[in-house]
Amino acid sequence: LRPAPGDSCVPEDFYATTNRRTQVFTGGQWREVADMRMDGVIVDTPRGLACRLIRDVRSGERVVCTNRSVRIFPLFREKDGEEFGFMASDVSSERSVQASIAAVASEMRRQRRDGGRTIVVAGPVVVHTGGGPALARLVRDGWVAGLLAGNALAVHDVECALYGTSLGVALATGHPVHEGHRNHIRAINEVFRHGSLRAAVESGAVGSGIMRECILAGVPFVLAGSLRDDGPLPETEMDMIAAQRRYGELLRGATMVLMLSTMLHSIATGNMIPAAARAICVDINPAVVTKLSDRGSGQTIGIVTDVGLFLEMLADEVERR
Repeated sequence: LRPAPGDSCVPEDFYATTNRRTQVFTGGQWREVADMRMDGVIVDTPRGLACRLIRDVRSGERVVCTNRSVRIFPLFREKDGEEFGFMASDVSSERSVQASIAAVASEMRRQRRDGGRTIVVAGPVVVHTGGGPALARLVRDGWVAGLLAGNALAVHDVECALYGTSLGVALATGHPVHEGHRNHIRAINEVFRHGSLRAAVESGAVGSGIMRECILAGVPFVLAGSLRDDGPLPETEMDMIAAQRRYGELLRGATMVLMLSTMLHSIATGNMIPAAARAICVDINPAVVTKLSDRGSGQTIGIVTDVGLFLEMLADEVERR
C-alpha cells in the first residue's frame, strides 16, 4: 500500500483491476475488494478496500501496488451449482433462439424472486425493429430496474409514440412516409416545447413508449450523449464524465444486464460491471458479442438474432409463466 502522489495520480507500479471477485492480503488477512470493475485501482478507504477509477483517487490515499498480495477468483465454480446452461457455449447464430429466450426469461424470474436487479442497455435499433412496445411492457410490469441508453433511443421512441414511425419508416407497414425524415426532429421539437421528456409524458403528449413507462413507473434511466446527437433531448447528459459516473451509479448492485443492439454502450457497460453480474448481449451481428468478450467481459452470453423479435418473445415468455 503506497500513498497516491497527487489527485488522479497513483504510484507507477499500481495494481490494475479485472472485473473478477478480488481479495488483497493485508493486515494478516485476506480482505474483500468492493465495487469491482475492470481497469481500475484498489484503494484502502475508511470503509475497506474499494475499486476506483484513477481519476477518482485523491492525494495521499493508499493504493495497492504490485500483484504479489492479490488474488482473483474464477468466474463460476461447479460447486456453486450454477445452472445457466447455455452460458459456456460460444457465440453462434446456429442455435435455438427460443431456447435461449426461455433461459433468459427463467433467469429474469429468478432475479426478481431473489431480489436481484436487471438493468437494460438499449440502442435505437430496439425501436427501429419494432421492439419498443415489448420493452415498454417489460418496464411497466416491473422486470426492469434501470435503463441505460443514448439520446437516439429516446428520440426515436418519442417519434414512434407521436407519429408511428422510426427514422421516418412506418412501423406498421415498413414503408417510408412522406417527409418522414423530419419526424425525429419534430419529436425533439415537441419535447422541447414541453420543456422535458417528463413534462411531455405528464402532459399526455407522449402517450406510449419506453421512456413514458420508465417515467410513470419511476424506473431510473440515464441517456448518455455523443457528438452525433440531434437535439439532444433535455434529459440527455452531454458531460461524458458525468454520464460515465451516472451509468456506474445505476449499475451498482446490478445482478443481470441485458444489452440490446448497442455495441458502444454495451462495451462501456461491460467495463463497469463485475464478472459476477449476468450479461446477455443480443445483436444480429455476432462480432458485437465477440468484441465484448475480447475487451474482458468474458461472462457475456451472446444471442444472435433480431432484437425486436427477441423482445416480443421475451416479454411473452416472462409473463406466460
